Amino acid sequence: MALLAAGCGGMRSGVEGAVKQKCAPPAAHGANVAIGAVVTRPLSAFRTPGRHAIARFGLLNVNGVDTVFAVLGQTCDGTWLHVQLPVRPNGATGWVRGDHVHQFAVRTRIVVDVSARTVRFFRDGKLVARTRAAVGSSATPTPLGRYYVNQRLIPTDPGGPFGPGAIGISAFSPVLTGWAQGGPVAIHGTNEPWSIGHAVSNGCIRIPNAVVKRMFARTPAGTPVIIEA
Repeated sequence: MALLAAGCGGMRSGVEGAVKQKCAPPAAHGANVAIGAVVTRPLSAFRTPGRHAIARFGLLNVNGVDTVFAVLGQTCDGTWLHVQLPVRPNGATGWVRGDHVHQFAVRTRIVVDVSARTVRFFRDGKLVARTRAAVGSSATPTPLGRYYVNQRLIPTDPGGPFGPGAIGISAFSPVLTGWAQGGPVAIHGTNEPWSIGHAVSNGCIRIPNAVVKRMFARTPAGTPVIIEA
């Protein structure tokens, strides 16, 4: 499993914030519902709809799981979706064909407070879990920003450094650029429970194994992840 073998830190895309078109956002069912999109046909992401390709995506990512985006908006006719991409730089966005993905509603949200070293898990806007966490050290900080869950991985060794599960997010380490896959960040378990509550990781967010088991089971891909100071 490549991400897990890499630890926690790629595609070089040079992506910047895409030009947005003013139109209605994708349909949702309330303020606490986000929209995800899973790739159903290989596609390219563009800087503007249909122009200036910036990245290419298949049905599966490098770890063999579904390629998923977070949907931010759409053109007025729904032909193109403005999405957040799981590539560098953090927060990269682009436009993809709406008929090359399947959209779905997401009712969960994760908030990581780096200063307080906590992780909060929400469903339908209600707090359902809160736990202490280990975060990145001063030399390898956890990147702040708005991301989303782009993959869910089960380590081959549940007693290893990632515990029983890793919730991969669309963020990358701001400093470990030479790591495999560009240094992806995840919320995962740990075989060093003493580290919980401390700033000691390579950028990933470690939570107790018992908690990651429950969160893993309840967190679909596409879940928004907010990492704040």
